[in-house]
Formats: sequence, structure tokens, C-alpha cells
Amino acid sequence: MQQQDIHNYLLSFFTNNECEIIEASAGHFVTQLTIDLDKQLMNRPFYWHYVEKTGGEPKPTRLAFITDHKKAPKDIKGETIHLGSPRLQQIFATTKKMAAHIRMYEQATHFGRNTPLQPWLGLNVKISYKCDRKKELFLSLGLNLISGIIIDQFQSKISNKTLTPKIPDFCFTLSPLIKPMSGLKRIENVIVQMIENDDHSWASEALLRWEKDQRLLDHFYEENIEKPESYFVEKKALEDQYKPRINIKIINGGLFYLTQHTMQT
Repeated sequence: MQQQDIHNYLLSFFTNNECEIIEASAGHFVTQLTIDLDKQLMNRPFYWHYVEKTGGEPKPTRLAFITDHKKAPKDIKGETIHLGSPRLQQIFATTKKMAAHIRMYEQATHFGRNTPLQPWLGLNVKISYKCDRKKELFLSLGLNLISGIIIDQFQSKISNKTLTPKIPDFCFTLSPLIKPMSGLKRIENVIVQMIENDDHSWASEALLRWEKDQRLLDHFYEENIEKPESYFVEKKALEDQYKPRINIKIINGGLFYLTQHTMQT
């Protein structure tokens, strides 16, 4: 499901930035970059300087991404994307640079009446478990700012909806009962609770490995009455290597005004 979240996130990212999706399956897609995204993602400053200086025809890059080799066509060629891949980290950074948060409205289907849109706070979050080993989790959470309900896989649920930065005709927004900053705190509490309930044997095992290597270090320097500087350098290096850490990073987020039907499907 983690790979599916990444797949949906990328589709939403490129679609919302006006990139054409040339082809797609459950495990891959091909997108035609806009000039702006080509400049931000492809690192071709000399090419764009030449085109702009000579007035030549711009040719933005077409990219193919594989998010699941089992679901992608066998003959497809492209970049394999997973949570730790450099390209995905680059896109996360680009998203953060372009806008830390957004406000989007669902393009609702009207049935001869005005359509109410409910406010949701959506966050994409990366959780990193670090010691001498590393594990990363990708969460996409949505909080209804009226009812207080929090759902997982929020990005996946809105990925097939048509969203627009301007409120559509014949739609009106419902006022939130929960302030966005208060909503952010609620989501934070859910993430912290999830981490507390997780299996932390990885941290205990890292501490045991740290203790073992510390004993070896002490044994190596046991004949030194006064420990040299190198001892303390190596001791600090062991701490940096083995000390368990958990980092929570908000990749991006935004306010989404959606029909009631959207979160029920």
C-alpha cells in the first residue's frame, strides 16, 4: 500500500502542475513535463539558457516512472521510484519549495442545486526510524475540520478527483469548526500515538550493538590511564551511529474542500 500511496502522490503532483499523463497503469505512468517543472527537476540550465537566448523551440522532458514492477508492463523502461529514491526526495523538496501548503476545491457534479464542500486538512508525512539501520514510512492523513474524523491514505482517496485552485460555480464552502492549527496538532497526536504503539525492538537491538562495540572500544584503550582524544572521537562516532532516533517530517499539506460523497467512496 505504501507504493500505491507514492504512485497516487506522484500522479497528483504532476497533474496538479499541469503535466500531461501520456499513459498509466497501476504500476507505472509516463508524463510530459511543463517547461517550469523541467527547469526544476531536470537540471538543464545550459539548455534552457540556450533556448531562451536563441528563441528556439523548447522541448521539455518526458519522464516514465515505475512504482511497482509487478503491476507495470514488462517492456516498460523508466525510473524506479520508492520512498528512498533520490528522484522522489527531489520531488518532495520541489513541492515544499513551490508551496508549503495549498488550497484546492473539488470540481463537483451538480444536480440543479448548490453543492456544499467540506473542509479537510491533508498532510503527507515521512517518518524515519534511524540507528545504524534505517526505515522510512510514508503517511497521508486527512482530517475533516467539521467532524474531526481522521482518515489514512488521504492522497489516494482524492487522487482521482478533479481539483481546482478556484471555487467552482454553484459550490459553497462550509465553515470549519476546527482551526487548521488545532487540526495540525490533532494529526500530530495521532502520529505520536501510532509511533508509541509501534514495535520498538529495533531500538533495543541497536542499543545492544552499541554496548557491544563500546566494550570493544574500551578494551582497546584499557591500558591508557588517560584516554587520548581519538578515544572520545570514536566514542562519539559510536553514539552517532547507534543512538535510536525518530524523525517526523511534513512533506506538504493543504486545505481541501470536498463533497461529502468523496470520502465515502
